[in-house]
Amino acid sequence: MDFQLEICANSIQSALAAQAGGATRIELCDNMTEGGTTPSYGMISLCKKLLQIPVFPIIRPRGGDFLYTDEEFEVMKQDVIACRNLGCDGVVLGILNADGSIDTERCAQLIALARPMQVTFHRAFDRCNDLEKGLEVIIALGCERVLTSGGKRYAVDAILILKQLVQQATGRIHILIGSGVNTENIALLAKETGATEFHSTAKISWASKMIYRPDNELGQADLNTAIQESSEELVRKMRQELGF
Repeated sequence: MDFQLEICANSIQSALAAQAGGATRIELCDNMTEGGTTPSYGMISLCKKLLQIPVFPIIRPRGGDFLYTDEEFEVMKQDVIACRNLGCDGVVLGILNADGSIDTERCAQLIALARPMQVTFHRAFDRCNDLEKGLEVIIALGCERVLTSGGKRYAVDAILILKQLVQQATGRIHILIGSGVNTENIALLAKETGATEFHSTAKISWASKMIYRPDNELGQADLNTAIQESSEELVRKMRQELGF
């Protein structure tokens, strides 16, 4: 099988570790705790310089829902153009209407701006009001793939739904399975769903190397909190589980 392993990288270090471990593509994002927001211009630019594998920045101006104001949409358009000008291989995006349907008009505008880059429709898909109809809309828009957990919090809890989506796609679009994908379940997901593309953070936590550690009376984020980044070893193990 021609498997693809995409790693969601939240830093330069994560992206380099993912590449070293054998990832085939990077989804580059910031603010992973928010579900991912658009990374900085500097991060995108440096990743393009340092990586040999495809880089797909996420185009998401904020966390929360996927219903955007006119001003937020303008930001998204400018970010797509910036990614295109930096030579990115693709972008990851998605917009919904208030009723949970896919905003075809705005998505079509972003996709047109993105070309010749590839386009992945992200997990806004899992929030749409009808996954079956939503998939047909995304296919009609011309996206190359859709990232999904089958509408559940974790992909492993939606195996039957994901299998149905893979069958519905019938080679018209790639179903990229993500959310909770790890070394322990990736082979099962591949076997049971028939999907060939998988998405994971492959993250580990490590403690700050700071020696001086002030108290937290400033009211700022705790500087002693563990830092999470992608692991070269976990990426390599997932490749081994998939057998490629």
